[in-house]
Amino acid sequence: MNFLAHGWLARGGNDDFLYGNLIADGVKGVDLDAWGSGVAAGIRHHRRVDAYIDRHPVLLEVKARAPRDGRRVAGIALDLMWDHCLARRLTVVERDWLVSRCYRLLETRPAPARLATMMPALVRQDWLRGYADFGFTCRAVAGLGRRLSGPNRLAALLPWLERDYLALDEAFTRLWPDLEAHLEVSVEPGVADSVGTQPQAADRIAGRH
Repeated sequence: MNFLAHGWLARGGNDDFLYGNLIADGVKGVDLDAWGSGVAAGIRHHRRVDAYIDRHPVLLEVKARAPRDGRRVAGIALDLMWDHCLARRLTVVERDWLVSRCYRLLETRPAPARLATMMPALVRQDWLRGYADFGFTCRAVAGLGRRLSGPNRLAALLPWLERDYLALDEAFTRLWPDLEAHLEVSVEPGVADSVGTQPQAADRIAGRH
């Protein structure tokens, strides 16, 4: 999962918790004392989500269908693909509530050094809304590939994402209910009462097209 899905699963938590989920990929190591308890809890939740997905049978099945030369990086491309699948299924109200909250946090809090250049671009170019467009998602995949050393192995996976689009979208409908059942955060006291914070039936989002 990428920023949008992590944000959606964490949206019931307070701002520190949500922020921790958003910046977790830029934080290394197990010593999180410098981040404060709320942000640290969010970072740990993000890591639990990643670990759960990495061993999920649906992900293992999908990665096995990826082109052999790209399987080592297929998980990165799929992280963005899952954000695309979720973005397509959120209502405008749900999406805008979440995106506005995420951008407010990212604009007002310092990003970890590893994400210092990425986060301003994410907000300025409106990535979280952009993921609903498959073309935008493909460009994001290729852009990440340019940050890796050597040939752009992520860009090489784009024909596979296009060819297997319907199968990947169907895989999302099997993966997402498990994620919500195991890792969606309950709404905490003090979090604004909004359609964006209301508990969602997993099959409601997974079943949207």
